[in-house]
Amino acid sequence: MASSNELLHGTLETLILKTLQGGSRHGYSIARWLEDETSDGLQIEEGSLYPALYRMERRGWIEAEWGKSELGRKAKFYRLTAEGKSQLARQTNEWAAFAAAVSKILLPSTGLIAEKA
Repeated sequence: MASSNELLHGTLETLILKTLQGGSRHGYSIARWLEDETSDGLQIEEGSLYPALYRMERRGWIEAEWGKSELGRKAKFYRLTAEGKSQLARQTNEWAAFAAAVSKILLPSTGLIAEKA
């Protein structure tokens, strides 16, 4: 199992893989989908997104090809590979185990902790 530090750093990659599970997307579309799905709880900066995409492409988790965006502009579209699908399953399982362990501390079985005034 990955270390806690690795899980925190790998979260963006996992979120990108999950986004691409629904089909190919260009970078802006990936960031926008994540922002929309989290009600703007996540703001994905270009300085984080594109290096992650390039790393994932080098690792063989995604493939890219040039195409045209919805606005008719040239854009690089990314899609999951078979290795990317396997990686998504592994990272999702690791994240679930990590979240369950942290939840035991932060969210005891009695439910959410109410703030004291």
